[in-house]
Amino acid sequence: MRLRPSLAALVAALVLATGAVPSRAGELVMVETRGCAWCAKWHREIGPIYPKTEEGKRLPLRVVRMENMPADLRILKQLRYAPTFVAVACGREVGRVVGYGGDDLFWGELSQIYRKLPATC
Repeated sequence: MRLRPSLAALVAALVLATGAVPSRAGELVMVETRGCAWCAKWHREIGPIYPKTEEGKRLPLRVVRMENMPADLRILKQLRYAPTFVAVACGREVGRVVGYGGDDLFWGELSQIYRKLPATC
């Protein structure tokens, strides 16, 4: 009896063969710096609830350091202030929230960006 390979194994083989990395439909990239008090405040006030929200489910949080930007995020330009939250979908920036001035401002700005998200890539 011959076993059929799993879907995960097929995807892994495809990635290895082509060098392609499957892209996420979307993510919220939080760009922070070491010792950022506003970043710490966001993590205390919003961080625990963000993944439970509709926005958090559609745009999972990815935290990166401004001083150590990953290669796949070099598409993000003019990052000068921490925290900066960048909504990325389909390989492009959809919008950003610069700074953290409290939960009302954050959710208000994020909801405007959320409405601009493409339905599919």
